[in-house]
Amino acid sequence: MNYTTKKLVIAALMTAFTCIATMVIKISTPTFGYIHLGDGMVLLSGIVLGPAAGALAAGAGSMLSDIFSGYASWAPATFFIKAFTAGSCGLLFHMGRRKKSPRSSQIRAVTSGLIGETIMVTGYFLYETCLAAFGSGGFTKAALYAGIGSAATGIPFNILQGVTGIVICCSLLPVLLKIPETAKQILAPLD
Repeated sequence: MNYTTKKLVIAALMTAFTCIATMVIKISTPTFGYIHLGDGMVLLSGIVLGPAAGALAAGAGSMLSDIFSGYASWAPATFFIKAFTAGSCGLLFHMGRRKKSPRSSQIRAVTSGLIGETIMVTGYFLYETCLAAFGSGGFTKAALYAGIGSAATGIPFNILQGVTGIVICCSLLPVLLKIPETAKQILAPLD
């Protein structure tokens, strides 16, 4: 199997893993969203596949999960937010690569995961603000303030989801690095 075919297969698997991890265990939140395990796969997509392919796999998997779970109105935003999360995580992980030690990989995974999940929290805050403002009658000053107040209630849940994603990513990364072929791909130069 050549490199391009192999990367395509891994991207398809990461898309499926992201979708399944997001759908399997869902804890509903009072803000009409849900906390899930999929963010670990989102971050791993960026790390394993690199920023571009990882962004597409994570965005597609997360979007499909929203569609299959009855959150279709969130699907377009989820695609872009999760793609940007995975892409930034993958880019930062690979940019900081000087040493090939497992400890160095863990530190880079935590650091790039924190940045990526900050993007996720911010992205959903902005999207929820827009949804709430439109629901309150458009972009008037009062509607925007109401939207900000409403969207702010989701921040703690998104932070919890992000931290869970970082923990899952950092738990699975050492396992993946022990597989020679996968470690080679993770530690290979970006294309």
